[in-house]
Order: sequence, then structure tokens, then C-alpha cells
Amino acid sequence: MLTHADLLQLKRWNTPTIYNGWEQITKHDRTSEGINLEETRDFMPQMGPMVGYAVTLVIEPSNPAHKSKAPRAAGEYRRYVANVPGPKIVVVQDLDHPRVIGSFWGEVNSNTHRALGCVGTITDGAIRDLDEMTNAGFKALARRLCVGHAHVHPVRWNCPVEVFGQKILPGQLIHADKHGFLAVPKEDEARLLEAARFMDTNECRTVIPAARGAAGQSVERVLKSMDAAGAAFAKAARDMYSRKGEW
Repeated sequence: MLTHADLLQLKRWNTPTIYNGWEQITKHDRTSEGINLEETRDFMPQMGPMVGYAVTLVIEPSNPAHKSKAPRAAGEYRRYVANVPGPKIVVVQDLDHPRVIGSFWGEVNSNTHRALGCVGTITDGAIRDLDEMTNAGFKALARRLCVGHAHVHPVRWNCPVEVFGQKILPGQLIHADKHGFLAVPKEDEARLLEAARFMDTNECRTVIPAARGAAGQSVERVLKSMDAAGAAFAKAARDMYSRKGEW
């Protein structure tokens, strides 16, 4: 696991910036792995990004049988969460999707999970008690809001889940904000911070100043400057990672 200091540095950037670094170091398909493939909604964008390790849960609020079949599941699930090192992001697969009818999340569960070292959730179901969740400092990316909890009860946990078209494993490092999420493959964690920092600096030294310094210049001069900046950006990325990067 990364150090707490490394996680705090990752939290300084938005998720697209982290993705820009990740695509330079990964051997995975950057168009289909790690990122949400369906639209998400960040209900607390003012909190900025969240970073943590995935703890996973499956629910089915429409089915009342789960509680009678496993009456101790809620306590067993909480014990699982408590025993995982933090910070943690709870990734919840709702089996009722796309017909979402009840929420696992609200004032009680957000405060409960905050006490267990969780910083937020990604759920392809719903949330409720939005103001109370915000007051608890518990960030949520979800499909929608809803009124009730229906028959929500833990069904399975500490297992692979699928949310917003992406599979996530327990223990995966996640970076998420209003743009969506990136679930980082284990082998890419160690170099992620360095790569994100390098690619952000690369942009700030090349393509961004070429655009922001265009005032008062002729169109031809601006275009040449942008071409040169793009080439410099690609060379820096290629020299560092053998890939040219976005530009």
C-alpha cells in the first residue's frame, strides 16, 4: 500500500490528471479498464477528489429474503470493513440496477462507515439523506437519489463487484471525483504518483503556456508555437515513458 503522504499527494489532483499519469505506465487497455464506462454522478463535488482502497459489497434492496436468510450479515460485513486498513472507499454493486429502488446509504451508514475509516462510496445504486451524508464528510458517487431503503441488507462482501460497467476488486486503489473514477491495477500503484506529477508538469511547461501566451500574436505564430509545444510535450513523455502522451 502507498504511504499516507503519497495518498494525500494523489488527492491534490483531479481524477483526469491521475489518469494522464496512469496511461503512461500501464499495460492495461486505457479505453476499457480501470475507468467507469457509464455515467456517474458526484453528489458532493465540493469535497474534491477522494482516494482510498476498495472494500466491496453487493446488495439487492428489492429482495426481502436476504435479511431472514442471513440475519447476522450486517455485523459480519462491518467487521470485514473494520479489519481492512484505510483510507477506504466502499464500492457497492446494486443487483436491482437499473431499477434502483432502495439505498444502502444514508445518515446512519455514512457515519458508521466514517467511524470505520471509510472516506466515501461508489455505488451503482442510490443514496439518500444527502445533506446528512455531506455533514458526515462522506463522499458519494452514485446513480441517483432515492427516498427509501427498501429491504437493503448485505448479500456478499469482500468479492469482485461491477459498478458503472467496470469490475473492481477488493483492495484496489481508487481515485474518484466529479469526472468519474479510476480503479488502479495493483502493479501500477507504485509509479502512479510520479507519473501523474511528471505529466502534469509536462503540460505546464509546454502545451498550456503555448495556448495561454497567444495574446497579441499572429495566428501563424500561435499555430507554430502550439506545434512546437506539442512536439516538446510528446518528446518529454517519450523520453520518460517511451510513449508520446495525449499531445
